[in-house]
Amino acid sequence: MSVTDHGLETFDGVFVCGAMRSGTTMFRLMLDTHGQIANPGEVDFLFDFLRPDPSHPTGWRYDLDALQVDRIFRSKKLQIRQGLEGLDLLADFLAQFQARTPDKILSFNLHHNLARAVRILPAAKMIHMLRDPRDVARSSVPMGWAARPYYGIDHWIATETSWQQAETLADPARVHTLRYETLFRDMDRELKAVCGFIGVDYNPAMLTYHERSSYAPPDPKLVEQWRHKCSDYDIALVEGKAGDLMRACGYAPTGAGHVPRGVEALKLKVEQKLYLWRFGMKRYGRTLFWSEKLSRLFKLRGANTRIRLRMNDIHQAQLK
Repeated sequence: MSVTDHGLETFDGVFVCGAMRSGTTMFRLMLDTHGQIANPGEVDFLFDFLRPDPSHPTGWRYDLDALQVDRIFRSKKLQIRQGLEGLDLLADFLAQFQARTPDKILSFNLHHNLARAVRILPAAKMIHMLRDPRDVARSSVPMGWAARPYYGIDHWIATETSWQQAETLADPARVHTLRYETLFRDMDRELKAVCGFIGVDYNPAMLTYHERSSYAPPDPKLVEQWRHKCSDYDIALVEGKAGDLMRACGYAPTGAGHVPRGVEALKLKVEQKLYLWRFGMKRYGRTLFWSEKLSRLFKLRGANTRIRLRMNDIHQAQLK
């Protein structure tokens, strides 16, 4: 049984590939407002829990236990059909999404495992969305992901490293690069190019996404906020960690960058750990937060699953 047996080799949907906080959610709302495109949001679970497994007829198998606890998977209300657990299940998930909007082009957002997506779905179109990593790092702090931009840059590095691997596998004709900065500076031109790449006519209604969501209308002031919202020290730390990758992605560092060592590095690490603990306790409550950690530490699988599901509900209720 091969990928072709499930039609995955010819699946020609569209994936928006970019780091979190790079504008992918706003952009997916634009696509979803087009009229001919349906984008139900993030679907990293499609590939995060899919493992190579030579013993399965498709060569891949889902970790179903982990998949069923995943917050995003649960929010999509997909069914796991009995007897499906490999690429056959992936194909069925895609079919379930398509059945919800049968007359529209499917589009999804991905943040990681991008090479895996390209390998399994070679006919899919990939929109690589880029944003200045200093802005990505800065905006990650209020999300509770990092104490300061130095750690907020890590997920951008992971996504762009994953993209570099994916790009070597992808058909160049099926790749379109979209920069956050150029999108905000000339939305009509950039969205027309995106629509042409997807194969649909441009619809100005894409710019009305804010009328149907909690997101604000497009504002060019969101471009390069790091210049006046980040300290020189934070910028130096980010550029010291990601300078080479920044250059490869077309973003020039302002200086040589700074790499913390010794006591300074330890201080940053402790600051990060304490920040994550404080944020987690504030979001979930002390009891739930520490119960999850202890149940995971002592491998109390059933208890940990129940706790994580409660945490998922809290997180989902707080999403914008």
